Amino acid sequence: MTPEPFDVIIIGGGAAGLMCAATAGQRGKRVLLIEHSNRVGKKILMSGGGRCNFTNTGTTPAHFLSANPHFCKSALARYTPADFIALVKKHKIAFHEKELGQLFCDESSKQIVAMLVAECTNAAVRIETSCSVTSVVANSPGFTATCSLGVVQSAALVIASGGLSIPAMGASGFGYTIATQFAHTLLPTRAGLVPLTLTGSHLTHYADLSGVALPICAQVGRTQFSNAMLLTHRGLSGPAILQISSYWQAGMDLQINLLPDIDGLDFLLRSQRERPAAEIKTILAEQIPKRLAQRLAELYADQRPMRQYSKAELSKLAEILTHWPLVPSGTEGYRTAEVTLGGVDTTEVSSSTMESKRVPGLYFIGEVLDVTGHLGGYNFQWAWASGHAAGLAL
Repeated sequence: MTPEPFDVIIIGGGAAGLMCAATAGQRGKRVLLIEHSNRVGKKILMSGGGRCNFTNTGTTPAHFLSANPHFCKSALARYTPADFIALVKKHKIAFHEKELGQLFCDESSKQIVAMLVAECTNAAVRIETSCSVTSVVANSPGFTATCSLGVVQSAALVIASGGLSIPAMGASGFGYTIATQFAHTLLPTRAGLVPLTLTGSHLTHYADLSGVALPICAQVGRTQFSNAMLLTHRGLSGPAILQISSYWQAGMDLQINLLPDIDGLDFLLRSQRERPAAEIKTILAEQIPKRLAQRLAELYADQRPMRQYSKAELSKLAEILTHWPLVPSGTEGYRTAEVTLGGVDTTEVSSSTMESKRVPGLYFIGEVLDVTGHLGGYNFQWAWASGHAAGLAL
């Protein structure tokens, strides 16, 4: 039996795969999109609390991590947030800006998936879900894939299978396996945009404060993020922690400033002058949540009135508040990570077309590549941009 021929087979029905399929299909290419789970766009559906933070109006290459930081520039420049917003408007999807350029659907992330599927349908893209690929072989020219459908052939093959984050949603290392098969270099992978865990006394001191949130500044080296932190029963989460987690690894110094908007020592000295009879926990509760203020007072101070503290003692306390002596033990790993850092080495991939420099007709897009965005819609914008770039080049 002769294998069914296509111009392109795309493996992975996530954001990048759907964008690539629609773009290529609109150019008249015969496209087969294969997704191993039972529906396309699963990570889109669960993102942004079900409302999908589908892009960020402030996207720049500086919002991405990669061993090759220049790689993302071409694709991002050629398919911008404005381009995706135009597509959203074309489908009459209402949206709003939450903060810092982050755009969300007013109603549901299902609208974004429906929009992308509609674009594919209008371009005669064939979408097959619950379809597993067991092998891929390079022909001369083209590729042959063996999957649940049987044997299919194509002139080009696009790997859009994502990373290892959130395995419960169907994430797997398939893309890395294919990359290795075709002699591509893989850079070490690890969980990114992920909560940090605590153990020992650090966890004992703060686990019962789960649910407490406050604005902080988190810093690793020269990189810092100011946003909210959330205490959990396992450790630390919230936007500031998720952001810094992509830069932090075990053994690195993580600095957390619990008083990001004020001078800690000046605040304590002024409070001492103005409210000499007040206790430390009362003073701290003016700046941070009451439960955390009480715990910090228990750990690092006592119940003396403010007047009885020396300047040296207040200086030491200010240092604790602005450089909170907390040492994470690790991260929650891929189970809850929003993205996967590392992946296919971009020096072996064309930045303008996403085509492999090693194997003609083989393309890599989206999260499988060593390009990882910050929290806030940037990873979706990379999916749209890289998928569009490959879709135009096929």
